[in-house]
Amino acid sequence: MKKNIKSIAAVAAGLAMITALTACSGGLKKLDVVGQQSVASFDEVLKTIPDQVTADETNAGWSLMAPDGSVRFIWSEDYSKSPLHDVMLEFDAEPFLNAGLDPDKLPDQYAYYEAEMPGMSGGKMLMVGTKLGESDQVNGTPTALSSYELIVDKYRDSINYHTALDHFGVKLGDGNMFEWAKDMKTNGYDKSNQDKDIVFVLNPEPLINAGVGPEKVEGWVYTQVPIEENGKTAQVWKFLKPFDLK
Repeated sequence: MKKNIKSIAAVAAGLAMITALTACSGGLKKLDVVGQQSVASFDEVLKTIPDQVTADETNAGWSLMAPDGSVRFIWSEDYSKSPLHDVMLEFDAEPFLNAGLDPDKLPDQYAYYEAEMPGMSGGKMLMVGTKLGESDQVNGTPTALSSYELIVDKYRDSINYHTALDHFGVKLGDGNMFEWAKDMKTNGYDKSNQDKDIVFVLNPEPLINAGVGPEKVEGWVYTQVPIEENGKTAQVWKFLKPFDLK
């Protein structure tokens, strides 16, 4: 009898632990402040430049075009229909070609092609991004915001918070990013005026290895930015294209 009582007690304790962990898991999702705030701030960006946010049938999702028309952030609403990447940047190749780029030397995550995009010279394009999944899609009628929420819900590790700039961001693989301000008026980290409401970010290393002279690229800022890795801050080189929307 004592053995039975002990066995029942052990099972009960195990079930209690599972219940607690399940509740904790649900609680953690509710307490995902970064994820939740990133959705709210991304929505503000979409509302601020509605004319630059459009459906993208080719990539089965949505596109946010930079104010100067030189680059756009694209995110899918249905990963089973994404032809190449689920999240990506598509940008004008001309500044990089003029700075020495040999497209044949780019790694596999890059695509080089010709396409007519308003505001982009010559129609020569570069695309870089990453796949997130194979079959995830938005439930119901997809919108630009719900398609972003799909990333937060299913691929939370792809969402980043950049403390120094007070930015949220989507990781596009290999150090490429699309970032936006938590607050488009004030940088909450140092209380300065927020003048980088959205930022398109490229890892310069693959482009430099393919012949680009980084200081010669027009329209992109080649600079060092602080990043946090394993609790430590490091300076890394990036190509940045920031915009002040407000």
